[in-house]
Amino acid sequence: MDKIDFVLIWVDGNNVKWRSEFLKYASTGDGDKRVMRFRDWNNLQYWFRSVEHFAPWVNKIHFVTCGHIPDWLNLDAPKLNFVKHSDFIPRKYLPTFSSHTIELNLHRIEGLAEHFVYFNDDTFLLRPVGSNRFFQNGLPCDAAILNAISMNSIGHIILNNLLIINSFFQKRDVMFSHPSKWINWKYGCRLFRTILLLPWPNFTGFIDPHLPNSFLKSTLNEVWEKNYETLDKTCSNRFRNMQDVNQYLFRYWQLVKGDFSPVSLHDSIKYNVNMNVIDDVEKLILHQSKAIVCLNDDCESDFDLCAQRIIKAFKFLLPQKSSFEI
Repeated sequence: MDKIDFVLIWVDGNNVKWRSEFLKYASTGDGDKRVMRFRDWNNLQYWFRSVEHFAPWVNKIHFVTCGHIPDWLNLDAPKLNFVKHSDFIPRKYLPTFSSHTIELNLHRIEGLAEHFVYFNDDTFLLRPVGSNRFFQNGLPCDAAILNAISMNSIGHIILNNLLIINSFFQKRDVMFSHPSKWINWKYGCRLFRTILLLPWPNFTGFIDPHLPNSFLKSTLNEVWEKNYETLDKTCSNRFRNMQDVNQYLFRYWQLVKGDFSPVSLHDSIKYNVNMNVIDDVEKLILHQSKAIVCLNDDCESDFDLCAQRIIKAFKFLLPQKSSFEI
């Protein structure tokens, strides 16, 4: 089996030094500076526990921060590679407060395996998963499901990604090259989206599950080689910007090239976490109803209460410290 690494990025929005730099640059220029982009839910240790408990086969975890370290983290853990932004992101892009800049440069992490899975710090494993959930036959597992672009908070960024994809790939050629990867029973009823959008000559979007994404490091290198100016411009923005592209560009590139193995997404779910859904989130964690969950920050109020209830549920599910904790 090929070695598979996990990459996790994290920011501690309460770190004094980080906040000082953030406020220094936030006073100038545009960009997304909302507090929910940076605040910490204080549940990171449960991410490490879940990986050790439910995916013990992982080769290495590359834990990426701007330099701050959780006080409970065991830096001597055998499978841990602690990575600072300055270790892999070109100096001209630093400091950065944009996850896009971090994501677009992941391939530069020293020692990163060709096969890796990228996690945000709001995605967790809730039950055992095999390596074949993320890679099969040497290819990333994914679902190629067409969609119509929606103008949500990142709709403009998705559009930027699509402009590049449509400039390099002809939809008709892509669909005919790998028909069984696009019309596949594993996608369930979502397959009807693809069928309905087949007549459109260009790609109008893809289903974007906010879940861990499997990547080939060589894909990131290829996209940089062919789109350097666009990626360089994105990375030069200190904060998220409407003109950005993001990591989904790499995912789309793999999809249209056929560099993926079709997989069902029925084992995963995303919640926009707030007090309206916190009961459902607690039940999901405690009952392990899904294998993978994304707990997206959507708390406009009662943040502390939501965070405490999620921590309580994780503590019940994963009470034992992992080797990544002191």
